[in-house]
Amino acid sequence: MAKALPSRSENYSEWYNELIKKADLAENSAVRGCMVIKPYGFAIWEKMQRALDDMFKETGHQNAYFPLFIPKSFLSKEASHVEGFAKECAVVTHYRLKNAEDGSGVIVDPEAKLEEELIVRPTSETVIWSTYKNWIQSYRDLPLLINQWANVVRWEMRTRIFLRTTEFLWQEGHTAHATSEEAQFETRQMLDIYAQFAEEWMALPVIKGTKTANERFAGADDTLCIEAMMQDGKALQAGTSHFLGQNFAKAFEVQFLNKQNQLDYVWGTSWGVSTRLMGALIMAHSDDDGLVLPPKLAPIQVVIVPIYRSEEQLELLSAKIKPLVQELKKAGISVKYDDSDANKPGWKFAEYELRGVPVRLAMGGRDLENGTVEVARRDLKTKETVPFDGLTEHIKNLLESIQETIYAKAKAFRQENTFTVDTFDQFQEQLEKGGFILAHWDGTSETEEAIKEATKATIRCIPFDQVAEEGVDVFSGKPSTGRVVFARAY
Repeated sequence: MAKALPSRSENYSEWYNELIKKADLAENSAVRGCMVIKPYGFAIWEKMQRALDDMFKETGHQNAYFPLFIPKSFLSKEASHVEGFAKECAVVTHYRLKNAEDGSGVIVDPEAKLEEELIVRPTSETVIWSTYKNWIQSYRDLPLLINQWANVVRWEMRTRIFLRTTEFLWQEGHTAHATSEEAQFETRQMLDIYAQFAEEWMALPVIKGTKTANERFAGADDTLCIEAMMQDGKALQAGTSHFLGQNFAKAFEVQFLNKQNQLDYVWGTSWGVSTRLMGALIMAHSDDDGLVLPPKLAPIQVVIVPIYRSEEQLELLSAKIKPLVQELKKAGISVKYDDSDANKPGWKFAEYELRGVPVRLAMGGRDLENGTVEVARRDLKTKETVPFDGLTEHIKNLLESIQETIYAKAKAFRQENTFTVDTFDQFQEQLEKGGFILAHWDGTSETEEAIKEATKATIRCIPFDQVAEEGVDVFSGKPSTGRVVFARAY
């Protein structure tokens, strides 16, 4: 097997990059800042997609698709929106190439300049709301609950696979409602779905809360978020849901006749998660030996490795194992029987450990005689010998246990690395050690910016479960009514 991974404690960033490479999840592409998601990595993303898509559809949402290209004039219709995305936009100015007359290569044809420049989609609010104008006339057309799975482009200077790339995959929901109350309910409902997915599928505990005005989505009245802690103590924003008010409806003249037969602007929301969740999954659970995948998202939940000395022995083992494979598949468990002779069992064990397969079964000649099998679990790195009979039920229970154990470990880690501080000295000292800091904030953007400039820490959220508590801001000394979550973040 290839050289071991770097240690997380010695170089967390290098460990992360090498793990993605060695586990065959993704790689950098020929286009700077973009990634190629490889089959094993994409299989994890597909599982995420399926689970989220089912949850969206259960709440009445439908999928649609909107153009990759957005007329530049659309982006400028909502002032704060264009200001928020201007520095990240890729712009299409021409539509044709031609061979240079001096034979030096291909050049842009100057005669093929677009009448209006196009923005490569950084997010779709503008093009979708321009479409909604044609779809919505009456309260009977509401609510309009649309989601799309797509790619977006945000021109990044410093990139890291999955966490921040120039092009990435995501879903973006865009909904229109007759009242502010309905839109605000939708905003919270979708954040709750993201939190449920993170905790039940990714085994990732999250804090739900509201973003400050400084951190709010460009063009939104309010932004809700889920924040997770990675193993290096940094925060990662795992999903956001935005209450757009009537901002985009007014920008694009999206009006409807309400039940009182009066013309009114609709109320909007948008919400999304991206392939950044892949980065969260890796960084929250994995160890120095490779990926640790929650069973619900593992492309292969169980791998079976036969240990044999002859072809005859392999045939006997296969005769016993292959019916088990079918039984596991019928139980809804994804399983791989690796009877290839390309590599020895020890190599296979290390490889599947690297790839985060939750359960490994090994069966040799003695197991065949005794009617047993060796069962190894990836998360705790424990092994046990169990009877072959009743194995499917044992594995089902084991997968549930692994899912719960991974979540419990991540939650305990977050609790152990969440600290309450009351002075700026304590704040700075703790920040260097990492983790979430619960500190008083006076509620002003000026103080928030000053803390960020001095420490590179940001307010991750104002937690929904914030306790009313009189205190003083750790930086300004001004009065505060509650603690917020500070951290350095990805």
